[in-house]
Amino acid sequence: MFLSVFDMFKVGVGPSSSHTIGPMVAAARFLDHLRGLPFSVAGLRATLHGSLAFTGVGHATDRAVILGLAGFRADDYDAERAEAELARIKAEHTVSPDGLPELVFDPAEHLVFDYGPNLPGHANGLILKATDAQGDVITQVTYYSIGGGFVLTEAELAAGKDTDDGPPVPYPFKSAAEMLQMAAASGLTIAGMKRANELSRRSAADLDKGLTRIWEVMNACIDRGLTTDGILPGGLKVKRRAMAIHEKLQAERGLNMTAPHTINDWMSTYAMAVNEENAAGGQVVTAPTNGAAGVVPATIRYWLDFVPGASPAKVADFLLTAAAIGGLVKFNASISGAEAGCQAEVGSAAAMAAAGLCAVMGGSPEQVENAAEIALEHHLGMTCDPVRGLVQVPCIERNGLGAIKAVSAASLALRGDGTHFVPLDAAIETMRQTGADMSEKYKETALGGLAVNVPNC
Repeated sequence: MFLSVFDMFKVGVGPSSSHTIGPMVAAARFLDHLRGLPFSVAGLRATLHGSLAFTGVGHATDRAVILGLAGFRADDYDAERAEAELARIKAEHTVSPDGLPELVFDPAEHLVFDYGPNLPGHANGLILKATDAQGDVITQVTYYSIGGGFVLTEAELAAGKDTDDGPPVPYPFKSAAEMLQMAAASGLTIAGMKRANELSRRSAADLDKGLTRIWEVMNACIDRGLTTDGILPGGLKVKRRAMAIHEKLQAERGLNMTAPHTINDWMSTYAMAVNEENAAGGQVVTAPTNGAAGVVPATIRYWLDFVPGASPAKVADFLLTAAAIGGLVKFNASISGAEAGCQAEVGSAAAMAAAGLCAVMGGSPEQVENAAEIALEHHLGMTCDPVRGLVQVPCIERNGLGAIKAVSAASLALRGDGTHFVPLDAAIETMRQTGADMSEKYKETALGGLAVNVPNC
């Protein structure tokens, strides 16, 4: 099993990897499908299903589909140009993606939110269609946004294509048990094995350059969030808090009366800064999703800013270790809130962050696996219940608490020798089973939990 670190950590745009980035990716794939057809098309249609319908407006799914069909991509998103193009499309009812003729597309009429039953493959489904000049559908493709910006067609999902089909890698572990066995046999760290796997697909220079960019985008996102205030979009009138909290924390630095637990406020503020940027539609890195994007960068920033001996040179090992753990969770369970609740998003992110921190602080592979297990175990059962479908309440604060749990999990693991009662594989399988048993109203539909028990207008 191989999932690249650059699949787990993708540069994109907020507020959601499954509801914003995924639909934009699906739209780009549909345009490629149209470019390969032996006949021409005249118009476009789109239907959103399941969670994409119920929380689509709050997650900007409609905007993502419109812009995706116009040729925009998440990894090089230009917000100013996007706003201008959205206004033009809504006024002129056409899109003009590269390599295709001008296509009729009126979002008010041709983009439909279907609130009926989910499509059979996944809770995040969308159907994209093309029509002829008479408005008759002449081709269509069903896509599933399966979490973290990953997208599969209906045919790919049925064929089990959610796995790598490239050349073999030297350490193809599919479980934590296999990972530990291979580490023991090879004498390598988890990051070392992950690096070797990556180098089977790309050069060392490209790998290092890519990892550097991932951290640069993460860190820049923290910095923007720490220096930006105001009200988040969407109608809840949620006030950005990271900047004000950060200013207070800076003012308290060096004071003898500062409580030791204040370090938790630093971790929370770093994470909240990222998720406030995400909620505002800014540039973030999926880690493993947008809704959980603050946990990993906040943990890295905490380590660099506060832990003696921390070095930016080790950030790559942090990311590689975290990606290895995230790949196990995705392969054996889910990283999608619409599929398994927030345990699959913030829980997975905390496990990844705990593993990465444990690794760069000198933990053995067994301690790293223990750290990931502790973090994931103590997120089991967490629901995804965003108020009004916005990635704001409780999502922003939840990332802060996820980072705190990650650091605590890594610390506990480092205090031990790596032996522990519950293996990571058992925690991952428990998360999968819990997600399968969880009521649909707690899976990113905004139909249960906080979403219906607090004022949301």
